[in-house]
Amino acid sequence: MKFSYRFSNLLGTVYRCGNLNFTCDGNSVISPVGNRVTVFDLKNNRSNTLPLATRYNVRCVGLSPDGRLAIIVDEGGDALLVSLVCRSVLHHFHFKGSVHSVSFSPDGRKFVVTKGNIAQMYHAPGRKREFNAFVLDKTYFGPYDETTCIDWTDDSRCFAVGSKDMSTWVFGAERWDNLIYYALGGHKDAIVACFFESSSLDLYTLSQDGALCVWQCDTPPEGLRLKAPTGWKAELLQEAEEDDEEGEEETTVRGKAVPPTEEQQGKVKYSRLAKWVSPQGYFFNKEGDFNNLTAAAYHKKTHLLVTGFASGIFHLHELPEFNLIHSLSVSDQRIASIAVNGSGDWIAFGCSGLGQLLVWEWQSESYVLKQQGHFNSMVSLAYSPDGQYIVTGGDDGKVKVWNTLSGFCFITFTEHSSGVTGVTFTATGYVIVTSSMDGTVRAFDLHRYRNFRTFTSPRPTQFSCVAVDCSGEVVSAGAQDSFEVFIWSMQTGRLLDVLSGHEGPVSSLCFNPVKSVLASASWDRTVRLWDMADSWRTTETLGLTSDALAVTFRPDGAELAVATLNSQITFWDPENAVQTGSIEGRHDLKTGRKELDKVTAKHSAKGKAFTTLCYSADGQSVLAGGMSKFVCIYHVKEQILRKKFEISCNLSLDAMEEFLNRRKMTEFGNLALIDQDAGVEDGVVIPLPGVKKGDMSSRHFKPEIRVTSLRFSPTGRCWAATTTEGLLVYSLDAQMLFDPFELDTGVTPARIRAALRQQDYTRAILMAFRLNERKLLQEALESVPWGEVEVVSSSLPELYVEKVLEFLASSFEVSCHLEFYLIWTQKLLLAHGQELKEKLSLLLTGLLFTFNSCDWNRYNIQYALAVSKQRGLKRPSEPLGSDEEADASDDDTLHLLGSGQVDGAGQLV
Repeated sequence: MKFSYRFSNLLGTVYRCGNLNFTCDGNSVISPVGNRVTVFDLKNNRSNTLPLATRYNVRCVGLSPDGRLAIIVDEGGDALLVSLVCRSVLHHFHFKGSVHSVSFSPDGRKFVVTKGNIAQMYHAPGRKREFNAFVLDKTYFGPYDETTCIDWTDDSRCFAVGSKDMSTWVFGAERWDNLIYYALGGHKDAIVACFFESSSLDLYTLSQDGALCVWQCDTPPEGLRLKAPTGWKAELLQEAEEDDEEGEEETTVRGKAVPPTEEQQGKVKYSRLAKWVSPQGYFFNKEGDFNNLTAAAYHKKTHLLVTGFASGIFHLHELPEFNLIHSLSVSDQRIASIAVNGSGDWIAFGCSGLGQLLVWEWQSESYVLKQQGHFNSMVSLAYSPDGQYIVTGGDDGKVKVWNTLSGFCFITFTEHSSGVTGVTFTATGYVIVTSSMDGTVRAFDLHRYRNFRTFTSPRPTQFSCVAVDCSGEVVSAGAQDSFEVFIWSMQTGRLLDVLSGHEGPVSSLCFNPVKSVLASASWDRTVRLWDMADSWRTTETLGLTSDALAVTFRPDGAELAVATLNSQITFWDPENAVQTGSIEGRHDLKTGRKELDKVTAKHSAKGKAFTTLCYSADGQSVLAGGMSKFVCIYHVKEQILRKKFEISCNLSLDAMEEFLNRRKMTEFGNLALIDQDAGVEDGVVIPLPGVKKGDMSSRHFKPEIRVTSLRFSPTGRCWAATTTEGLLVYSLDAQMLFDPFELDTGVTPARIRAALRQQDYTRAILMAFRLNERKLLQEALESVPWGEVEVVSSSLPELYVEKVLEFLASSFEVSCHLEFYLIWTQKLLLAHGQELKEKLSLLLTGLLFTFNSCDWNRYNIQYALAVSKQRGLKRPSEPLGSDEEADASDDDTLHLLGSGQVDGAGQLV
């Protein structure tokens, strides 16, 4: 389908809040990004966002020991059970409360969530399909305040839970006779983390004030005894023992309860459940209350303890001797989450204040990954001419360049001292031109990664937009305060001219891709066309009915689209200055209601409009977005809405709901108008005036959902949008266009054709998919005789079966070899259907769309048969020539029908 764009990736944001996790192989980091989850492949240098989203921001992520399943819980308590293998949601669940942390047991049979002041243990879902994936096993009570952390023993027999009431509780995962629960005190602040020692019940606890306590248990894990059942369970156990014919001696095994002996009963009766040695305190926080401990991680095999603080400093210690390995600072913001991979070599840090994600190799003291998004909203974006790079500019004054294949930012320019308002590439793709509110327009070189040109105006002004002509020699920028358009030379950096005439701020600029004509849109309800080749004179002035917000040319330069403040998109002929059409987009925008709005969403939509426009690569459609969660694609000629995309379902953002939330309405008014988080620092409210703890200017802030910029890629296969959540990329392709999988110098078109001549079809198809050239793929598949399709399809690996099915789905619409491709599809599904059972819904989408058009083809085939019969009846009286010529004529008719060159009436189209 031409407009079946699907969410492909999320760039520009690497970490927001929540906990970090390493995969079981230790090569990837799973990071929560808003209401989505991104997987950063450190080995292959790629990032990929899972195609799923929660209703609120992700609070915590729990990863199964085998790395196949993940439980994603948002701030509202909604949980998603996700398969990381097929990247899909398996089950939805609601925990009926805010969940702080979730952790799987090491054996993968159970998982524990901390909710409020309780801990709940659930049976973990297995690999078989279940009616209810989450079955509650037990609920553990004990803490008086909110629980904060969980840790399991290696044998999954016990787990520890830390709380804000300065206590740590040790619970038994089963009904142990000598350990039901145990409370550990000794701290003077909230517990941040607790860790069991390897193959032991010894425990380490860390509190927010930087105190470490070591707890030693006198009972090994093997010394735990299951409690003997009572009542009807004991009777069933006794009957089962009587029916046992082997008469083996009774032994205490895990999972089977045996009645204790008298000696054991005496021990339980007169001794404590578990005896702990008094704690030993280590205080390593030297800076007092202003540098609280915020996160910690412990690697049991190497005995490595990593602690992070609110000042951005982290320490590495070796336990239990508590030897300091080294201490470094990764940021000037608080470290929100720490994770250590399985080998203990890499440490991941997440800083929510700046949106940083760092992976540190502590032995070589070097960064494996260091990424940071725009910590303020992104404003503009631009695709490079080859589509491999995306440049973004934000209100934080930074300009970042992202690789679309890897999803990583590889260069950041920080020369601007204020917010960036516009970015663009030159035609060569090696120069980036940006405008900023600091009064400068800068040009950056992607070869040497430096700012080689700085364009300024004679008087200080704020630039709101920037544009570069097709030759890359003329740079223009619009002023927000002086209402002028400035023209510079890229070669010399000199100011060539100042274009005056607008009576309002210049909101958008765009050069004609074919001619040297500049279009400038302004708030004075006009769009002016300036001729760059004729002394920069105004050629035409287009009058509008409202303030102009965005202007863009069609790729061929024959049409102009303008978005205005009254939610209209008007189309103009720039040669004749005639309006050719208009689109009313007020109802399609569908703005949401803010928490503080006193009017309904329907009335607030009157002040909203499209703020960004972009033509598709073929010029037949236009992409529009604005102060809304929707992005619309319109057909220019028909002036109708083709498709509407909902870019986010995150209710943690403002202006997402259409109606007022009645739960926040009281007899005194809206509770959202009360800033309940005013003066809150780490959950502590400043009670009295004069108290200096915390930031007195801190306020609760809820960002509003909006789309600030939209761009189609040069190929038209994908488009990107800068939104409140980050840089969203929507693509027609399930995977990237070029996938150099096992590609080496020996894979060439000549080698592929040589393999076809040798009738080695499987090897030829594999090499063709490694090159990923459509003509070679078609040649390799169509060279296989139909009698050998079954043998070749059964010998293809699973990874290539998916690619062959995707290729077949895209070829049905354009190929006349329908039966041959249907044979390929049938044999592939019969041979590999069981292996691809979980992915068939995605792979067969294109096939089903093609098969739905068979009804239309059926009438064409009936018409062809009727024509053939009619000619057959006319042959005795009206000779048409030889039989071979008649058959050839019928075959030509069928061929034209298959290729779409003959319509239902038999006319050529």
